[in-house]
Amino acid sequence: MIRTIGMIGVGNMGSAILRGIVDAGYVKASQLTVFDVSKRKLREIREDLPGILEARDCLEVAENSDLIILAVKPLYIQEVIDEIKPGLRGKSVLSIAAGWTVDMLEKALKDTGAAWLRVMPNTPALVGEGMTAICDDTTFSQEDFDFAKGIFDAVGKTRVLPERLFDGVIAISGSSPAYVYMMIEAMADAGVREGLPRTYAYEMAAQSVLGSALMVLSSGTHPAALKDAVCSPGGTTIEAVAELEKNGFRNAILEAMAACAKKSREMSR
Repeated sequence: MIRTIGMIGVGNMGSAILRGIVDAGYVKASQLTVFDVSKRKLREIREDLPGILEARDCLEVAENSDLIILAVKPLYIQEVIDEIKPGLRGKSVLSIAAGWTVDMLEKALKDTGAAWLRVMPNTPALVGEGMTAICDDTTFSQEDFDFAKGIFDAVGKTRVLPERLFDGVIAISGSSPAYVYMMIEAMADAGVREGLPRTYAYEMAAQSVLGSALMVLSSGTHPAALKDAVCSPGGTTIEAVAELEKNGFRNAILEAMAACAKKSREMSR
């Protein structure tokens, strides 16, 4: 049974998960042990989550935790696993590293006595609106799987999916917040060009994206139909839509996500 959680790496994603699950009341800060090579990041997470435990190194995290979450960059995963191997007997290891497949985890953790699970979250978990894919190929017990799923349920929505879909998952949810932030920035810049104060421009752009997303999720209406409903004949919106089409807006998104998925596949080799 999982009672304590260790987080190795408290960068943007790791810290978002920790803050999210504590804010949601899923666990207490005192149940968490963390380590990061960055003293600044450790200081920030200590300040944000009083009572959290700071380990001296990665191995101490493993020794003091039932569930170890690997939240470091993919190129450091093997190095971290090699360091924590002595403390993994009977433990559960959860990886959120893009490109690290189930086969790679199984090979790296062979003979450690640890169970493994692959998960792909995104950073909106920090505000309780994350989107997380959980791989259905795992050696976690059902009880531990449910607990791990609960972590991500506490900070947003989850889907249990086969690993063959994970490259697409990384493109559509894992990396997509960056695309959305770019769009919000561009919308705000356009608003500033039209004379809006920048603070108002960011607020209006972000709220419009939020509201539009909620319309898609809550209405059950196809996004194209929602778009059509805003486009009055001969109006302003259809002029904007025509310009977006002329400049390859949808194709740019398709190609960007294809490149993201391709990179994910390359990292898995």
